[in-house]
Amino acid sequence: MTKKGSSKEVEEWVATVQVLKEGAFDVASHMLSELLGSRMKMSLVSCELDPETKEPKISPYGYLSFSGGEAKDVGGDSWITVKFPNVPKDFGKPGALLVESHHDNEFFLKAVTLETAIPIHFACQSWITHCRHNSNRPRIFFPNQGLLPKDTPEALVNLRSEDLSLIRGDGKGERDRSERIYDYDVYNDLGNPDNDKALKRPTLGGSQTLPYPRRCRTGRNRNTSDSKTEKTVFFDDGYVPRDERFSTSKMNLFMGSAVNAFGREVLPYLNELFDNDNHFDTFQDVYELYQGGLRSVKTFQGLFEKQSNKANIQFPPPAVVQDAWAHDLEFGRQRLAGLNPFLIQPLTEFPMTSELDPLEYGPSTSTITSKDIELYLEGLSVEEAIKQKRLFVLDFHDAVMPYVNKINMGTNGRIYASRTVLFLTRFNMLNTIAIELSLPPPKKGLPAWNRVYKAPPPGITNWEWRLARAHVAAVDAGIHQLVSHWLRTHACVEPFAIATHRQLSTMHPLHVLLSPHFKDTMNINAMARSSLINANGIIEKSFSPGPYSLEISSIFYKSWRFDEQALPNDLIKRGMAVEDSTAKHGVKLLLDDYPFAKDGLDVWAAIKKWVMDYVGIYYKADSDVQEDPELQAWWKEVTEIGHGDHKGAPWWGHMKTIEELVQALSTLIWVASAHHAAVNFGQYAYAGFFPNCPTACVKLMPEPGSKEYETFSKDPEAYFLQTVSSAAQALTVISTVELLSTRFGEEEYLGQRSDPQWTSDPRALDALERFAAALSDIDAQVSDRNCNAAVSLFNRAGPALVPYTLLSPNPAPADSHTSDPGMTGSGIPNSISI
Repeated sequence: MTKKGSSKEVEEWVATVQVLKEGAFDVASHMLSELLGSRMKMSLVSCELDPETKEPKISPYGYLSFSGGEAKDVGGDSWITVKFPNVPKDFGKPGALLVESHHDNEFFLKAVTLETAIPIHFACQSWITHCRHNSNRPRIFFPNQGLLPKDTPEALVNLRSEDLSLIRGDGKGERDRSERIYDYDVYNDLGNPDNDKALKRPTLGGSQTLPYPRRCRTGRNRNTSDSKTEKTVFFDDGYVPRDERFSTSKMNLFMGSAVNAFGREVLPYLNELFDNDNHFDTFQDVYELYQGGLRSVKTFQGLFEKQSNKANIQFPPPAVVQDAWAHDLEFGRQRLAGLNPFLIQPLTEFPMTSELDPLEYGPSTSTITSKDIELYLEGLSVEEAIKQKRLFVLDFHDAVMPYVNKINMGTNGRIYASRTVLFLTRFNMLNTIAIELSLPPPKKGLPAWNRVYKAPPPGITNWEWRLARAHVAAVDAGIHQLVSHWLRTHACVEPFAIATHRQLSTMHPLHVLLSPHFKDTMNINAMARSSLINANGIIEKSFSPGPYSLEISSIFYKSWRFDEQALPNDLIKRGMAVEDSTAKHGVKLLLDDYPFAKDGLDVWAAIKKWVMDYVGIYYKADSDVQEDPELQAWWKEVTEIGHGDHKGAPWWGHMKTIEELVQALSTLIWVASAHHAAVNFGQYAYAGFFPNCPTACVKLMPEPGSKEYETFSKDPEAYFLQTVSSAAQALTVISTVELLSTRFGEEEYLGQRSDPQWTSDPRALDALERFAAALSDIDAQVSDRNCNAAVSLFNRAGPALVPYTLLSPNPAPADSHTSDPGMTGSGIPNSISI
């Protein structure tokens, strides 16, 4: 690089630096001069090589100018003028910005705009820490012009490579919280065996027995009692790369508005309630949670007598509350428009069969007979109903059965393997008609236990039927939280985020495309591993599988396929749609009134069109895909390391064509945005009233003739409440899903960017505008469909009168990139940020 202070003709360049008023810059302006003096250096790198040295040209260091009021605060940002003196006139176009800090304080550098004839914008969006956290090298930033590797100016090739190398680290030692190193590790950090042997948990990932996606490596110390596992940390104390952590404002909101209230006010009750295993006595007590607060609940009156200073907590009323939850039609509707619309499928064989070993798990043929269900089929035979595709099933048999005895004999939870049959009535309503509950033999060779429960006639209350349905709902709640939500979105997206940082330069167009879809994901995942999915965490204490919870999600990962995460492929796989070139989006739904699928296909098509338009700007032929070394390294790392337990699976494809690239990117963006929105933001609406969505059952079904059945018969309502989630479990889940259903003020939504100068390419800007317009059209269509809920689209609202808005893309005004905070029930965030 050329020496500073060259004798050539020189000129002064001016840049505007935008810094978030947090950290070191949330101070008086006099400190800025120290920061941007000897302790912080900023220089420019030319796109041209020096003709003599054949090395990149580098400018003299810039300095901070305070003359003429050139440092100012606007809103939450500080705007600072930096001058680069003595820049040679033949310097050429700047292609990189170097920022070197020797200050112990960190600050968030939003952007730097070089005020040349045609302004050059560096969209930095990164925390600047002491250079010792960056291998004693300056930070490297590139302008907001996406470039494939083959289009990189020669003078910038080494810098592009160096920036990626610095971010990968060396895979050694414990990571410092100020670093931005991205690397992989298995899930060996869920247990706490050094504190309690009962808290030992198996490592997930790295084996065919318990495969799993990879997480971000932290390098923390190992447990003394189990050297293969990593020590746990408290909540937000763990390492995630510095730029992946919540902003201070979001963390304050997260902690202050929700977690603090949970910890300060609810925990005093939970500690005692978990010890005493209290249950609610009546449904009126449950309703009081949302009406008079905990002081009005008889279950908690003893606690208030002991400590009268305890706060009276009152939860907001969930959308599904009181009588609506009890309707069989509402139960059926929620399989199409509730929390977990990813499991319903048409019944294709009768009787249903199992692929499990009958000696170990019981008869391979279902005990549900034609006689059990034909009464509900409006005059059709079972064969005719199957042929007309009017019979559907929730099949929780083979996936759950291997864990039934482990859970029932080794935990406080009680579960069944189950099959639930639903019938599509002539009014296009999905009615729940029969449930088969099954237990495996207590020992191999002994008889298994199977019972079939049939729906009562309309208007008749049958609590035995409601108990059977509660057992199904509890298993569904576990699969929703552990598989449809945690595994398929949070866990499976993290390896893509890591690989994107490690293999795609920040100047790569695909890095620019994908980065908004990873915002806050690694941070929320790290928090989940320390408090939600960890040993004795919220999931284990509140869901039936208990300590087997994450292990069960690993079993589901065995059959996970990335190509099937694309919505059309998922629907076709389950038989809920068929390919049809004449149909909208190329697939025809089996049920037109399937709100999740109907809205989701519109969103999927808009995402894919946006990706196709964007990719087409940079990749003109399949050879461009094949000859992009960063893209190929990204795909190789995702498929062989990040999801290494599925290495070599043929369904990954080969990443050789533009079509493969568009499909992969569309699938990834769909999962990170719309799929997550569908399974996350309705949690309080549906699970806030726990009888509708119990996360646990603690009793098995009462056997006729037994003392338990006698107790049940005397007060079936009380028995129901003694069977489902305890008071402690219910309060834990209600508080948690209220938090998880909340959108925070700085949320970024699909089709929008927080930085209006995210790219300088007008073609990409135009494509994003078209994407945003398409999403606005979808908003209007969703609204129209919901207006027809009472007329022809029953499943849009159902008996609970809850309009389906989870895939309504953006509730915010058109000129805003964020939605109003709170439990809005609509809007699709760009990323898995909560």
